Amino acid sequence: MGFNTKEQIFLKSSSCPNWISTTLKAMLQIARIIHINEVELYFGEGDTCSPVEFYSPRNELEALNSMLSLLDIQLSSDMCMQMNVLQELREAIIGMIHDFGGQNNVKTTILENQSCEKEECLSRWGESNGMRTRLQIAYVEGAGRGAIAREDLNVGDIALEIPVSIVISEELVRISDMFQILEKIDGISSETMLLLWSMKERHNCDSKFKIYFNTLPENFNTGLSFGVEATVALDGTLLLEEIIQAKEHLRTQYDELFPALCDNHPDTFPRELYTWKQFLWACELWYSNSMKVMFPDGKLKTCLIPIAGFLNHSLYPHILHFGKIDPATNSLKFCLSRPCSAGEQCFLSYGNFSSSHLITFYGFLPQGNNPYDVIPLDIEDVQDDCAEGGCTSNWNSHMVRATWLSNNRDIFYYGLPSPLLDCLRRAWSPMLKAKTLQQESLENEMEILKHLCSIFDNMMDDLGDADLDDRRGENWDVRLAVEFKDAQRGIICSILTSCHAGLKHVEHEWRKCMGEEDTLV
Repeated sequence: MGFNTKEQIFLKSSSCPNWISTTLKAMLQIARIIHINEVELYFGEGDTCSPVEFYSPRNELEALNSMLSLLDIQLSSDMCMQMNVLQELREAIIGMIHDFGGQNNVKTTILENQSCEKEECLSRWGESNGMRTRLQIAYVEGAGRGAIAREDLNVGDIALEIPVSIVISEELVRISDMFQILEKIDGISSETMLLLWSMKERHNCDSKFKIYFNTLPENFNTGLSFGVEATVALDGTLLLEEIIQAKEHLRTQYDELFPALCDNHPDTFPRELYTWKQFLWACELWYSNSMKVMFPDGKLKTCLIPIAGFLNHSLYPHILHFGKIDPATNSLKFCLSRPCSAGEQCFLSYGNFSSSHLITFYGFLPQGNNPYDVIPLDIEDVQDDCAEGGCTSNWNSHMVRATWLSNNRDIFYYGLPSPLLDCLRRAWSPMLKAKTLQQESLENEMEILKHLCSIFDNMMDDLGDADLDDRRGENWDVRLAVEFKDAQRGIICSILTSCHAGLKHVEHEWRKCMGEEDTLV
């Protein structure tokens, strides 16, 4: 994009015209690049140096907040002589964050007829143990339980603070009677130990965390609990393979531990508490509710955070960073990266996950267009010297996503990722280095687009007839499977539409090149 690996932004006098917009534009472009991830880079990569306006909601919010953090550091320095300039920039960034949030707010409808007695009891327990919160738990239409802002919250406000004393981590296993048994098992992870600990602890009437376990559902309804009908409904999707592989892995893990542990240590591992059904429940608990937490000693641990588990995921989160213990307060702080109004559901980000991953391990489809809903393609790249626009070895695998997420549908782009198209161009015509409106280049483009049409026509056929999936009135898992399959059809349909439109455009240019009359419709 024309930047060096290290860049300096020179502040100008506020009297200079357009100084704020010019400065912020440069800062934002750099911040976007710093916070870009692999998927965003793949779909944002092209052979032009024109600045990309938007990579993803996550990237944009990360970029804006990193700029804000940088300015706050400068403002706190006594050595800075441009306080007024920095303050004007800070206010402008806050305004950009407000605009971002205002464009992406989700309407919150609270279901008043649902009782939250257990959740309120848990909140009182948390507060008695040092928790501080500006949120309340409620049932939200279309989302189950969620965390609602009690008051208007601004950027930087702490919505929730959880003391380490009520965080469930591996330290609890180490002081339990099962640790001496489990530590002798070769290769067992701390996460697996926590699974086994929680399977027993949920039934312990004297547990410190009994109130927390009482708020957990009997069934988590993730993809790991899909029944036969839902599994059949997923035929033709990669999600089906993902769920099958995940369950096979868990079943193998269970069989390696049981019934041996129950037979050898019946007092510590009672058979009735360690059934396959209970094991799967514990797996779903930890997959869907655990968080990675960085402790002051530098260790990253998988933990359960009571109360914080009620915060739902969004592609447009209010909270981005929450996984680091503050050594000064020995607590986890959930600070806002964008404002949240009173009565609005407060969201965080579970991660940059595809919808298939969110269904398998969390049990829901995110609202909105998920930029991480990618379809991997098994296309072998052609390795050669650096071609126009960069080295071919930059990408060893290729993928596509919905073309409505792209703004570039011009010839040679078509809303499709440039790394994929460049790979196919090298495969079809290794000696052709430039994209031009000449006969050879255009004929190469037509072959590539026809090939892509063939690939995605087959994918659409594999998904079957949409009319056969009209089973939305049935069980939760069937409905979720059908919704996912419909979303996959939409993605593939967008790709086919773009390929056909691109093919028409290229054919039009080819006829012009050949001197034939043509009218582009």
